[in-house]
Amino acid sequence: MSCRPPRFGFVPLLGLARCLLGPDPAAKQALGKSVRRYHVSSVLCQRAKVAMSQFEPNEYVDYEKLEKNIKIVQKRLDRPLTLSEKIVYGHLDDPVKQEIERGKSYLRLRPDRVAMQDATAQMAMLQFISSGLPKVAVPSTIHCDHLIEAQLGGEKDLKRAKDINQEVYNFLATAGAKYGVGFWKPGSGIIHQIILENYSYPGVMLIGTDSHTPNGGGLGGICIGVGGADAVDVMAGIPWELKCPKVIGVKLTGTLSGWSSPKDVILKVAGILTVKGGTGAIIEYHGPGVESISCTGMATICNMGAEIGATTSIFPYNPRMKKYLSKTGRAGKKFTRHCKKFTRHNMEVTDKSSWFCLLKPLINGPFTPDLAHSVEEIGSVAEKKGWPVDIRVGLIGSCTNSSYEDMGRSAAVAKQALAHGLKCKSQFTITPGSEQIRATIERDGYSKILRDVGGVVLANACGPCIGQWDRKDIKKGEKNTIVTSYNRNFTGRNDANPETHAFVTSPEIVTALSLAGTLKFNPEVDYLTGADGKKFKLEAPDADELPKLEFDPGQDTYQKPPKDGSSQHVDVSPTSQRLQLLEPFDKWDGKDLEDMLILIKVKGKCTTDHISAAGPWLKFRGHLDNISNNLLIGAINIENDKANSVRNALTQEFGPVPDTARYYKSQGVNWVVVGDENYGEGSSREHAALEPRHLGGRAIIVKSFARIHETNLKKQGLLPLTFADPADYDKIHPVDKLSIVGLKDFAPGKPLKCIIKHPNGSQETIMLNHTFNESQIEWFQAGSALNRMKELQKH
Repeated sequence: MSCRPPRFGFVPLLGLARCLLGPDPAAKQALGKSVRRYHVSSVLCQRAKVAMSQFEPNEYVDYEKLEKNIKIVQKRLDRPLTLSEKIVYGHLDDPVKQEIERGKSYLRLRPDRVAMQDATAQMAMLQFISSGLPKVAVPSTIHCDHLIEAQLGGEKDLKRAKDINQEVYNFLATAGAKYGVGFWKPGSGIIHQIILENYSYPGVMLIGTDSHTPNGGGLGGICIGVGGADAVDVMAGIPWELKCPKVIGVKLTGTLSGWSSPKDVILKVAGILTVKGGTGAIIEYHGPGVESISCTGMATICNMGAEIGATTSIFPYNPRMKKYLSKTGRAGKKFTRHCKKFTRHNMEVTDKSSWFCLLKPLINGPFTPDLAHSVEEIGSVAEKKGWPVDIRVGLIGSCTNSSYEDMGRSAAVAKQALAHGLKCKSQFTITPGSEQIRATIERDGYSKILRDVGGVVLANACGPCIGQWDRKDIKKGEKNTIVTSYNRNFTGRNDANPETHAFVTSPEIVTALSLAGTLKFNPEVDYLTGADGKKFKLEAPDADELPKLEFDPGQDTYQKPPKDGSSQHVDVSPTSQRLQLLEPFDKWDGKDLEDMLILIKVKGKCTTDHISAAGPWLKFRGHLDNISNNLLIGAINIENDKANSVRNALTQEFGPVPDTARYYKSQGVNWVVVGDENYGEGSSREHAALEPRHLGGRAIIVKSFARIHETNLKKQGLLPLTFADPADYDKIHPVDKLSIVGLKDFAPGKPLKCIIKHPNGSQETIMLNHTFNESQIEWFQAGSALNRMKELQKH
């Protein structure tokens, strides 16, 4: 599709074509005729060894094995493979015998590496310690980015975090040293920016214990967010299971220009596909429009694919990636020669399910990242909806938008305002993505410009994006609006205030809106008033995607694990309130689950933020019993439309959800949760599955699940089940008792029966579907995947 030249400073045309093509004959024929094809060239210089990263000089990129596996699968399927298929199938444990059917088969894969952020790494490392294994089997890293609270500014906040979290940081550092895991100290930066700068490369398969791990797709890798138990499998050298993804193709045409940004691409896609439209699929971007997007811009787009439920997202290797690899010290001839094997063919996608639209600057929200509005309309929409139009705080950064280019484009907007004597009307914060970004924007003057316009530069960490924000400008319950360049804006996500209306947009739009202080400002057409009383119009920002000089690496914040860490001691105090060694969950007793009480019937959206809140609760991520006190405190009870208030079926008193669950457990009573659509969307946080299991939960019954959460529940020995008929959700009342029968014959593809027992003595029977395969059923029977791993070690 051709694209007309841009008008009014914004372009481009964005063409989206959904391609859910399976191995059936019709799909095979369609592939043969019109689907884009990616080419993997013959391996060049096979004898040359290329290190995965500068930190692991003896761990090598294995393109030879990748290509060998691809050829085997291509011959078996007898059809062209997309780029994502080539990388995924290239990492199969057994490419000869593995069943491959999109959306159905469970693939057994061998990822290249693992990455963990500090909040999730605690539980992942505690589980790895429980496994009894001496050392990780693949290159792995821990990144300290989640536990730093934003209060006063970078240096002060970092110092405070090191003091408060000393016990946790010491545990992670010593566990890393003992088990062979690299440790990025607090202040290093956000995990996904560090991965992009050092570890992602074309063709890599990386799994990370954070839902925004797909950020690495901006460098042509298959990078997938998982729970800690999945990471333990990979670190233990066990094949990792993933349901064979479908593929959604997104063709980009035209050229990004003016106020349009890479963020607008994914905001538009989110508006089209919604928060669950990408579930079970990999998003592949291609087309001539790719050439106008920087490498970090591609990473932004892939990063936020988590908001549409996608397994991951990917861009094909291209010159912008080569440029980024060179600037980040990975420009060796051997490496770039190998990367060329992922050079794409420019073939067209044709599919009946297509959308074509002019891409304009967007702002999504509030309360959900898929509610898309144009910047020009948001002011009037907000007034009609009763949303506050005055902006209290503008925040730029996060793992989605904290690159050198992002900071430069924001600084370009701020510089224009300073030239007219203007500062931000809203509070304004800036979060650099890494120590390298921080040091470089200080050197190049961006930080000074952003501070001069009224901004506060925060620590190189997640901060307000994940609720680590000590906000003093409002009281809880006060209605207000904030605009961010972050990825998520669920209720209470940023500041724990349910009345904060959070909107997500690009860093440059955040900056412009913060200067105006209102949602009723469109920088494309509206004017600001300078200190001299004269009106002026902001020009669209222009900034370098990479620094003209080399990056300034800043402080050295990496701790390399010793070759032999067997003598390293890992200390976990039995009286600690932050860390707790794990006890195995109980095994299935071989019986059906009879007369379970309903802990809560959830009304509407229930994300992992609702199930296991972040913010102040992050300090308990290594202590399962303590963090379980936040179980489902954000979910809305359908019985009374309240959060954290459920009826205790044994006492008939209403009380907090965790307290009620603990009471049931103390009485030896099993319980179940009933939920709505896309249950567990959002973060990969494994605690949302660990907590219900710890407090006596047995099953979660919903209309549909988000991918990561469903897997996490299975890993911990819970039963994630879906209504065969979604309307059956309405048949269950919070005062009912539920029995799940047929567990002795539990088998893949065979629904389970649920008997609903009403208080009046009447009963109804409904059917529940599941996606368990044979090995996952063994997890349930053993009590958890970790229990099953230990059983297998004994044989």
